[in-house]
Amino acid sequence: QVQLVESGGGLQQAGVSLRLSCAASGGTFSSYAMGWFRQAPGKEREFVAAISWSGLTTYYADSVKGRFTISRDNAKNTVYLQMNSLKPEDTAVYYCAAERTTAWRPLARASANEYTYWGQGTQVTVSS
Repeated sequence: QVQLVESGGGLQQAGVSLRLSCAASGGTFSSYAMGWFRQAPGKEREFVAAISWSGLTTYYADSVKGRFTISRDNAKNTVYLQMNSLKPEDTAVYYCAAERTTAWRPLARASANEYTYWGQGTQVTVSS
């Protein structure tokens, strides 16, 4: 059983950067693929980025490609989401998710249904 706790959210102006962290406990972190999702008010949860268990492979939603970077530190049991050039449309609750797998299937990693463990989320608000 893995527990996930996100941090780093807040209120930012458009154009600046923000880094989210997700600390994992209760499992062998390096056995899990990790993902970030977000949900804006009145909208469905959407995929943002995913990273393989090793950190060598990543996958991004088109809406964030080139602006966001997902990374992980297996020694610290933490996955990060570096968000640059923030836009008002990035405003959402950001969720960290984990799935125990060493296989890499990008389409599966982009689906919320393919993750077993979820954090509680952290709010990111970007003002124009």
